[in-house]
Amino acid sequence: MARLKRITKRIGIFAAKFCEIFRLALASSFVILFAIAADKGKAEITSHPLEPLTESEITKAVTIVNLSGKVPLESLFPNVSLNEPPKEEVLKFKSGNTFRREAFVIVFDRGHSKTFEVIVDLNASKILSWKEKLGVQPLITTEELNLVPQIVRQDLKWQKSMILRGIKNFESVMIDPWAPGTLGKNESPKIRWIRALSYMKENFKNGYARPIEGVVAIVNMNTKKVEQVLDFGKHPLPTETGDLDEKSIGQQRMAPKPLKILQPEGPSYTVNGHEVHWQKWNFRFSMQPRESLILYNVTYDDNGKSRPILYRASLGEMVVPYGDTDKNWTFRNAFDEGEYGIGRLADVMEQNNDAPENATFFDATFADDFGKPFTTHRAVALYERDGGLLWRHFEFYSNSNDARRGRELVLSTIVTVGNYDYGFDWIFRQDGSLELQAKLTGIMLAKGVDLKSMDEIRKNHDSHSWHLVAPYVAAPHHQHFFNFRIDMDVDGQDNSVSELNVKSLAPGPKNEAANAFTIEEKTFHKEKEARRDLNMRTSRKWIVNSNQKNSLGQNTGFVLVPGENSIPYINSKSMVRKRAGFIDHHFWVTPFVQSEMHAADEYPNQSTGAQGLSVWTEKNRSIENRDVVLWYTFGVTHIPRPEEWPVMSVTTAGFKLLPAAFFSKNPALDVPKN
Repeated sequence: MARLKRITKRIGIFAAKFCEIFRLALASSFVILFAIAADKGKAEITSHPLEPLTESEITKAVTIVNLSGKVPLESLFPNVSLNEPPKEEVLKFKSGNTFRREAFVIVFDRGHSKTFEVIVDLNASKILSWKEKLGVQPLITTEELNLVPQIVRQDLKWQKSMILRGIKNFESVMIDPWAPGTLGKNESPKIRWIRALSYMKENFKNGYARPIEGVVAIVNMNTKKVEQVLDFGKHPLPTETGDLDEKSIGQQRMAPKPLKILQPEGPSYTVNGHEVHWQKWNFRFSMQPRESLILYNVTYDDNGKSRPILYRASLGEMVVPYGDTDKNWTFRNAFDEGEYGIGRLADVMEQNNDAPENATFFDATFADDFGKPFTTHRAVALYERDGGLLWRHFEFYSNSNDARRGRELVLSTIVTVGNYDYGFDWIFRQDGSLELQAKLTGIMLAKGVDLKSMDEIRKNHDSHSWHLVAPYVAAPHHQHFFNFRIDMDVDGQDNSVSELNVKSLAPGPKNEAANAFTIEEKTFHKEKEARRDLNMRTSRKWIVNSNQKNSLGQNTGFVLVPGENSIPYINSKSMVRKRAGFIDHHFWVTPFVQSEMHAADEYPNQSTGAQGLSVWTEKNRSIENRDVVLWYTFGVTHIPRPEEWPVMSVTTAGFKLLPAAFFSKNPALDVPKN
C-alpha cells in the first residue's frame, strides 16, 4: 500500500509538471505569434542593423528561447540585447536593404548555476546557436538584489549581530547586496555568492549615511541561505541621517534669478530613429543593458564628403577598488559594468536638473530578469549648449576683431549603481573634436568608526586609509577606473597607431640657444609594444593615422588627448589587479575582433584569474595598417573630503579625440558670426 501511494504521488507530481510545461508552451505560442505580428507592424523602427531591439523583438527572442525546451522554469535572463551584425555588413548597408536581425540572450539556470549564451535569428524565428559557458557567473540580477534582503533578515546569525547592537526592528535595516568581489579561500567560484552589507535606515531615505559597521552576510544563492555572517565588532551608529531632500537639508540659500535656454526655431540637430545629424557631424547611438550608452558610425561632412572617424565607442569596463585594510572591506572592488549591467541601471533623467530644459529625451527598452520588456523613460538626453569662445583674434594694426561663439552637442546618460551615480557625456564640437566626459557623483561608500574628531589620530600619529567625513563616519580611500573601447576608422579601416613624445634637444651646434624641442613619433607594430602609460615629462599622446593624406601631404589622423588620470595604488600582486588587468596600463591597442568587447572579458563576476585585455594582447598580433581598436583607461583617485558628504559634487574625468591633419586648416572657419 505504501509503495502504491509513492507511485501515485510521483505520477501526480509528473502530471502537474507536464501541465505546467504545456500551459507555458501554449501561452508562449500565443506570445510568439503576437510578437511576430507586432514586429512586422514596427518595421520602420528597425530600419538599420544597429537599431536597438524593440519591445516586440525582445518578447519574440525570449519566447523562442523558452519554447526550445532547454530552459529550466526558474531561469533568469541577465542580458537580452542586439547581437550586432558583422562590421563589414554594417559598413556596406544601404538604406532599404534587408539585413540580419539577431538577439544575444544570456540564460542563467540558477537551480544548477549554469550559464548559456543563445543567438536567436529574429528574421527566421529560430535559434542559431546555444552554448554553455563553463566556469562563469553572469552579472547580478535585479531579482537577486530584491531576494537577498529577505534571506538575510530571516537569518538567525545576522539577527544576533543586530541584537548585539541594540537593533530589534530588522525591517529598519537596509540590506545592500554586493557581487562577492575577491573570493575567499573557502568560497568556490562554482557557487553563486552575494555579500550583503547592513545600514540603519529606519524611516529615512539615505541608508548609506548610517553604516552598521563590521557585519557582512555571505549568501549562497544556490541554496538561498546565508552561509556565514562575519562580525568584526560593533561601532557607534552615526546619528546624522544624510537625507538629501530640501526639508532634511534645512534652509536653502536664495535661488539665482532664472536662466532661460531658448531655441525659438527648435534644435539645430535632426534625429531619425537613433541617428543624429548636427553641424557636419553624423552618428548613431544606442542603449544596451550591459554597456549603457554606445556611439556608432561617427562621420564628419567635409565639403560634401562623409568621412568616417570611428565605428563604435563604449565603456569597456570599470572597477572601483577600495584601499581599506579591514577584513570586511578587502573584498570590495566593484566591476560595475560586468557585475551589474549599468545599462539596465540607467536613471529616468529629470528635465532642468539632470539635463537642461532644451533637451530631447529618448527612452530605452530592456528585458527584465524574466525576459519581459520594460522601458526606462528619458534614459538618454540630447541637447545643444553654449560652447564658449570658439576662436578669436583682435588685429591691432587694423583695429578689427574677428570672433566666433561656439556651440556644443551633448549626448548624455546617467546610471546609479548602489551608492554611486555616474554620468557619461559624449560632446561634439564645431571644430571637429569629440570629448568623452565621465561625471562622478552620489554618495561615498562609508564605514562606521569610533571617532567624532581626527584629533585622537593626530596625537597618536596613526596611519589610516580613510578620512572622517561626519561624526562616527569615515570614507575609505578608493579609486575609480574606466576603460573605454574605441574602434577607430579614420578615413577607413586601414589605420596605424603611433605614440607622440615631446623631447628637448641637447645644446649644441644645431641648438646653440638651448631652446629647441621636437616631437618623436613611434609607430606600434605589435600589441605588446602598444601597452603604454602616461608620461607628463614628454606630454605623451597617441595618434591614429590613416593611409590618406591631406592637401599638405600629411597622413590624416585623430589624436587621443588624456584628461585627469591616475595609476593604480593597489599592489600588483593583489587579486583585483589580476582580475582587472586593464588598469595595468593607460593605453592599449588590439586588432579589431568583434568578440573582444569588454576589457575584463565577458564574465568578471567571481572571476579568479587574468582575462580580457591582459590575455588578448599576449598574442602580440599585428596592429599596423589594420582595423584597430584603442582601449583607454583613466582613473580618479578619491581621497575623501568632508565637503563631499553626505553627497558628492560632480567630479569629471575623460579624454578628447582631436583631429590631427584630418583637415588642412581650421574646420571651424565657416562657423557664422552671431
